[in-house]
Amino acid sequence: MTTTDSTVAAQIDAMHQQSTGQLPAEVQAAFQDEQQQLGTAGLPTGLAPVGSAMPDGELLDVHGEPTTLTRARAGRPAVIVFYRGAWCPYCNIALRAYQEQLLPTLAARGVELVAISPQTPDGSLTMQQTKELTFTVLSDPGNQIADRLGILTAPTERAREAQVSLGLDLATVNADHTAALPMPTVAVIDAAGTIRWIDVHPNYATRTEPSDILAALTTLD
Repeated sequence: MTTTDSTVAAQIDAMHQQSTGQLPAEVQAAFQDEQQQLGTAGLPTGLAPVGSAMPDGELLDVHGEPTTLTRARAGRPAVIVFYRGAWCPYCNIALRAYQEQLLPTLAARGVELVAISPQTPDGSLTMQQTKELTFTVLSDPGNQIADRLGILTAPTERAREAQVSLGLDLATVNADHTAALPMPTVAVIDAAGTIRWIDVHPNYATRTEPSDILAALTTLD
């Protein structure tokens, strides 16, 4: 089953099956416990509502040049994807699915696709190149947009220790040298920058399906 004919959930499930037993038991337990906690906590209370303006700020493109979300979408409606980083396997699956299953329809409708993470521009460039992404990928140093949108979170101490044991230090990966991360989120915004639809996944092991995003495009009509 290729990425062009399978759901993101199916691809994540396949990844879980393939990776069973590959991680140390204590590391796997740390991540599973974190995912359960995040799922139980549910949606953040300060989440920006539909009908509000999408926050903006100074971002960096893959070459480290300053830009903004407004500039990136150039007056067009857009699908905005907040992801954790190039190091996250769930992000890799989702973004590749959006490239293959979502981007052609968006391009035909004149809707931009923009992905934003807190990682350094080098990390954004790596993501764009290795996953052959042809849409805009930006860095949000300090998670300024994610914070104002109400989707900012951070790993549990136990999960952070597990990440470090695997060679991942978010303080090095993130542009602001912290471990803060956005909850995986997809928002549809109109040409004026108003949020018309938003889907937040507190548990980062689940993601918005391309089919749901395509259905949400009706909010732009």
